[in-house]
Parts: sequence; C-alpha cells; structure tokens
Amino acid sequence: MPDTDQYKTLREPSEGIFKDKGSKFITYAYPISTEEVIKPLVDELKKKYYDARHHCFAWQLGTDGNRFRANDDGEPSGTAGKPILGQIRSNELTNLLVVVIRYFGGTKLGTSGLIHAYKEATIDAINNGTIVERTVNDFYRINFDYGVMNDVMRIIKEENPNITKQDFNLRCSIEWSTRQSEVEKIKSRFSKVESVKIEYLYTA
Repeated sequence: MPDTDQYKTLREPSEGIFKDKGSKFITYAYPISTEEVIKPLVDELKKKYYDARHHCFAWQLGTDGNRFRANDDGEPSGTAGKPILGQIRSNELTNLLVVVIRYFGGTKLGTSGLIHAYKEATIDAINNGTIVERTVNDFYRINFDYGVMNDVMRIIKEENPNITKQDFNLRCSIEWSTRQSEVEKIKSRFSKVESVKIEYLYTA
C-alpha cells in the first residue's frame, strides 16, 4: 500500500456462502479497528452456529501487514485460516475480520478442496461487501488562552482538521483529528502560537 496512512476495508459487515459436496461454508466479514472486538464477534458466531463443525477465521489490522492471525479451528493445518487471510491480503484489505463457519456434509474435501472452499467462501463475502478507502487518523487536543483564539481559528480554517470537541472558557481547548501524513504540518503551525499546548490523544 503506497500511503501508510491510507488503507482499504469494508464499509459495513457482509456475508457470503459456498457449498461443496454437501459441506456448507457460511462467511461473515467485519470491518474492525481494534483487536479487542475480535473474540466477542467470533464467540457470538460460535453461539449462533453452535452445531457447526468448525469456526475458522483470519484478521489483519494496520497498514504494515504485521498484525494478523489465522485460525484453522480443527481443520488440517493451513487449509482454512491461511486461505481466508490470503484473500484479505490479495484484495489489499486490512482492519478486517473474516469468519467462516463450516457444516460438514459427510464427504471429505481433501486438503486442496478445503483450501479452495475457504478461499471461495471468503471471496463471496468480500464481493458482497462495499470496499472503501479510509485514512489512519491521529487525535489531538490543544489548550490555549482566549486571547489567541483568532490565530488558532485561522489555522483551523486553513488546514481544515476534523473538530471533534471544543470548549471556549477562560482557558480554551479544541480536540481535533487529521490523517497522519498531515499531522506534523498542523502541529507545527499550532506550536508557533503563543500559549498553545498540544496533547496527543490516540490513533484510529
């Protein structure tokens, strides 16, 4: 991915299905932003499809390709989680969790058959979703004296960060965010205004 602060993911959850020799593969794809939401989503599907043989999944977070996991959930090693992850990557997606639930149809598919099935089930869910481009944004708070309000607002008007919260009392504060590639430029301008204090909040 050329821009480290830009990535592709699904706009909203989507579903897919694939059938082969009586086995049914039901797929759910979820756009995610943190690792903490993964287990509850997988557990929810395990509860919903409690009678299924396998609940395999893969996920990837971030733009560097270093945060990921693939889980075969009892299928032969490398036949489920890996092909699911492979489709996330071949579609250049991230911040995505894909879970494939398998109902065994009585006929073994073999290693190549399983890999094909999990791949196709994942492709169907991705194709049924809407791929969107998003940016990695840093969130900050600036605190400043009321007397420099005009200087601060001029920078905001010219740089156009996303304002998420503002409080104008004797000591003013504004919470804002922008894509990572533009953060340093805006911070540099704010830092040149007297009394402005810049505080990093989080990245999303």
